[in-house]
Amino acid sequence: MVLAAASREPEHGPRAMEELCATYWFPLYTYVRRQGWSPQDAEDLTQDFFARIVEKETLANVGPEKGKFRTFLLVCLKRFLANEHQRRLAAKRGAGRKPISFDGAEAEQRYGLATGEEDSPELAFERRWAMAVLERAIGRLAAEFATRGKEKLFNHIKVYLAADQAAPPYAKMAEQMGVTEAAVKVAVHRLRGRYRTLVEEEIAATLEDPAQVNEEIEYLMHVLSR
Repeated sequence: MVLAAASREPEHGPRAMEELCATYWFPLYTYVRRQGWSPQDAEDLTQDFFARIVEKETLANVGPEKGKFRTFLLVCLKRFLANEHQRRLAAKRGAGRKPISFDGAEAEQRYGLATGEEDSPELAFERRWAMAVLERAIGRLAAEFATRGKEKLFNHIKVYLAADQAAPPYAKMAEQMGVTEAAVKVAVHRLRGRYRTLVEEEIAATLEDPAQVNEEIEYLMHVLSR
């Protein structure tokens, strides 16, 4: 997705850029807010950061040799904010360069729910990055079940994906679904296996070396547990 967004191909570049922005705007917005910017400024800065990426072809500098895209993007954002601190973004409002759109009120509500007062800007960014990866994997998983006509099954058993959520006993779920307990166990086992694979694929797409996937998973899970 990153390399496609960096390309000049009209057939793939714009769509990939839109998907990239939709996936990662909130971790970046969270980082900006934790730096002390107001909600309105954070919205503007996040928008303009993506606009700058498009205009300056920043993603053209991203390649397999660059390591982790998470780190690359945060470094770019820090440099951008250092420059904008001098110029401020207010003078550029209304320039018509916004490549993405999001509800500022919704963004601030999510920010309030997702960020602790003790979080550093870096930790807040990494937590939301980790959540973005997991949410994207869950979205793909839900789509796969829907394609196979098993959306109802997914809605029943997705509760078992959340380690911090009190899922009902298998026997109770089996009763609700009208199947055997063994059937529920098998379905959950397959669900978790496929979910793990999708998470690995999402993370691998942002890394230089596929061998770093397990290390990155452990790190992001550690970030979420802090």
